Amino acid sequence: MGWDISYHPINEKQINSWYFDVLDNQNLINTLAEEHSLDDFYKDKYIDIIKVALETSKEDSFDMTHGYYVAVVQGFFNKYFYTRGAALSFLEQPFFEKYYKKWDQIIDQDKYSNNISNSISTNYSSGVYIPANMVVQLLQDYDTNAEVKSELDNLFSYDRIIVFLKALNYAKEHNLGLLEATEVVEPNPMDLNKSACYSNLFNCDLEGALLYQQAALEQLAEIEKKEGLPEGHISSKAEYEVTNINPTEVINPKEEKVKKSFWKRLLGK
Repeated sequence: MGWDISYHPINEKQINSWYFDVLDNQNLINTLAEEHSLDDFYKDKYIDIIKVALETSKEDSFDMTHGYYVAVVQGFFNKYFYTRGAALSFLEQPFFEKYYKKWDQIIDQDKYSNNISNSISTNYSSGVYIPANMVVQLLQDYDTNAEVKSELDNLFSYDRIIVFLKALNYAKEHNLGLLEATEVVEPNPMDLNKSACYSNLFNCDLEGALLYQQAALEQLAEIEKKEGLPEGHISSKAEYEVTNINPTEVINPKEEKVKKSFWKRLLGK
């Protein structure tokens, strides 16, 4: 399968108050839900995420559990951004490490896990975290450092750099860091109404999903042209299924209705 990457604007205080503090005191969910006007549907999902998180052991992968859950929870509160297939975790140049902050500098590692990668190596995982001050630095370096710009432009090719820069600028404007994750949202490029999301799909920025859909349709059009098929022949019959299991196994049966109404409203279809 591919990689459905998302970038979640969040600072270290929010990481703790929205997630790790809640692990210690689940009653905080009621206060947070009221303060941020969370819909009951997402409040229930929030509660379910925390219930699953409380069953996590120190031997489990931090990135595939707590790190991933932090990204999901962030999406209940705030906007986040999607890019298909492009993640900072995939960069091999070591000089990008200076922009990242490791989890053991944010949380008590001994309390939560002995197994932290601080990058994406599998699906349903958190990736790198850029603290607020380094979000500002990375944006500045993108404008002034040719090597940084070249690496990011190559990584986020086919206009995906627009989405990543939008995420960085949003984080900068709100004095937030940026947490990378994978499979928080899984758009279906053949029919966005059939997309899957384990957070709040309404808070996902639309542009990245539309770019993914456009790229998928262009690829199908190329195949149709090569095979001498009528325009739209394959795309009208193509099916795309998200076959992955919800990592927390707490999908709410109302999820399907929420997915469809979200994309229908945004796309006007």
